[in-house]
Amino acid sequence: MTHDLIATAGEYVAGLMTPEELEAFERRIATDAEARRAVADWREKLVALDETVAPVVPSESLWPRIEAAVGKALPATAGRPGWLARVWADVSALRFAALAGAAAALLLAVVLITQPFGGAQAPVVVAVLNAPNTSEAGAIVEAYADGRIRVVPLRAIPVPDGRTLQVWTLWDRQVGPRSVGLMPVARQSDYRTSGMPRPIDSQLYEITLEPAGGSPTGRPTGPILYVGRGSAPL
Repeated sequence: MTHDLIATAGEYVAGLMTPEELEAFERRIATDAEARRAVADWREKLVALDETVAPVVPSESLWPRIEAAVGKALPATAGRPGWLARVWADVSALRFAALAGAAAALLLAVVLITQPFGGAQAPVVVAVLNAPNTSEAGAIVEAYADGRIRVVPLRAIPVPDGRTLQVWTLWDRQVGPRSVGLMPVARQSDYRTSGMPRPIDSQLYEITLEPAGGSPTGRPTGPILYVGRGSAPL
């Protein structure tokens, strides 16, 4: 699953595509299992957001406050409410506005996930890490020319007491795997590495479960939770 596909699937779920883009992506979904999985992952992540939203009934004082904020009351002819009043009374319009706000929030999430540190520099390679047995996407790795590495978990990763997640990379089998850093909990983590060469295409990245404090041997000792190879972004 590529970096580009994850972003495109996010736009699809948010309803941000043009009709032409929508038609093309739905054709891709029909034949591409990775595209279907990317869409399912986004929908799964957004279920929790949907369930946290409680309906709110506007108070009677809200409309006067809106008029005061605008600075003047909108004119209305006798027996015919003003344009803004009609929109306010139109439940479907309010629902559309709420959906537009949700779509904008999702677009921001897509941008934050897929953009590098501050957006000033693009990653050299991007890797999607999958579970070895199920191919379930678990994290995205972005590696930069100056040694920075960002790891973005895509789902919750349980960490038992006395254990920690550890991120590794392998660019040369003769050198062996090198630790990128520890991740005590599954959340976006930025690392600054030194002594490693510039990231290359097909470089291996993985997340293992290690004892608290990290692997005692300097090499992976725990089970591999997620693994994947980097590729140059389009």
